[in-house]
Amino acid sequence: MKQYFKFFLFYLILFNSVFSATRVAYLRPGPMMKIPFTSINQSPYLFTAGFGTELHNFSPFNTAGGAYLNMETSSGWTLGFSTAQGGDTTRLANLEVSTYRAPVEFGFHMQRRIFVRNDVSFSIGLQDIVFENSAGGGFNLDPKELSFFGVISSQKAVGNYNTNMFIGFGTGGFGAIDTIQVDTLSAPVTGTNAGVFAGAILNTPYLEKWGGVDIVGEFDGNGINVGLRIPLTSDYRLNLGFTHIEKLPNWKERYWKGHAGMTIGFEITAPRGSTDKSPGGGPSPSPLGPLNMADLDTTLMMADYTVNTLRDSMGLMTNEMRNLMTRLAAMEQNSKFLEDSLKAVRLNNNVDQQKMNDAMRHLSRSLRYFYAGNYRTSLQEVEAALELNPNLALAYARRGSIYYKLGDVQRATINWNLALRMDPEYDDVRNVLKALHENRLKSTSMIKD
Repeated sequence: MKQYFKFFLFYLILFNSVFSATRVAYLRPGPMMKIPFTSINQSPYLFTAGFGTELHNFSPFNTAGGAYLNMETSSGWTLGFSTAQGGDTTRLANLEVSTYRAPVEFGFHMQRRIFVRNDVSFSIGLQDIVFENSAGGGFNLDPKELSFFGVISSQKAVGNYNTNMFIGFGTGGFGAIDTIQVDTLSAPVTGTNAGVFAGAILNTPYLEKWGGVDIVGEFDGNGINVGLRIPLTSDYRLNLGFTHIEKLPNWKERYWKGHAGMTIGFEITAPRGSTDKSPGGGPSPSPLGPLNMADLDTTLMMADYTVNTLRDSMGLMTNEMRNLMTRLAAMEQNSKFLEDSLKAVRLNNNVDQQKMNDAMRHLSRSLRYFYAGNYRTSLQEVEAALELNPNLALAYARRGSIYYKLGDVQRATINWNLALRMDPEYDDVRNVLKALHENRLKSTSMIKD
């Protein structure tokens, strides 16, 4: 079976290198125009459907077009169905009189992603399993359309841009095609026998909320195609482009297979649930590549450790905040206590000042009674002053003088000593006590002020 399969592939490649293929832009699976597409992850869409049209001439009007439906399974298979009708490729000098109608084709496409590593993926598949209506009626398999291919891609993110670059080998439509030289009616010249294709798609941040605008460029084995995929909404997309732009200078010449064309298409998608942005609307490249359960467990353990560490830090910060709040409350309480104490001191000072004023008024009246010789009343005023302020040295000195006038030398001496103890700098009292001790005290030297 292996030898038979190898022989079949060899025969398929050799056989398909000879014939041409009818290929309309945007009808095959994937976001590229005519080459296969592969991605490191599953498509975010349940299915994609739409149509594509290539305009090859305005006068006479000559187009090729078709419709398609594609989907990707969870196992990595991509399946597609398309129907197309090519343009008038007859070699008549005047297409206006041509009665040729290209056959309607029904094509089936399949591919499978078989390798993924980091940002690189590889897929193989079959495109253009085509059945076309024959002149005799009915549909027949057209083996010359069949294309076996293998494609490898590299997916990268650069800032807000995402790129996916492809290179691969294919048969059938990816090989040589027959063309007609535009400057002569001589026999056709066979193109380059090439089965290699390459391309790139750049996803830009323009209209990012709907997936971004895609810029497509590719070499399909026969010519260069460029295009734009413009999102109209998150589910609808407009596809524009040019096929075989290297042959645009010969646009007004007769149409042949491989002729340059303007292409337009419309696409609708059914989201699978993921809306990640990546080239072609597929999922964004994963920086970790394929999912590794051991790495995932390690990552989850580190995340759990980090969460616990943050939780402990939050607990410490909460306790510290509580301590700071307690200290702040204590400081506020101390501030209120000091404020109350200050008010009390001010109140006491006011009371003491009032008592001092009242005591001085009593001492002033006692002095008037002393000069008037009314010593008893003068003594009562002094006693009233001492009740208000018992620390007045002047009051004790005055009471000593009154007792001396009343003939009570002992009490007079006691009060003068009390006055001197309270005010050691009271020189008048000291002089009186010295004169009394020397028996030279006179009534005129009594302390009155």
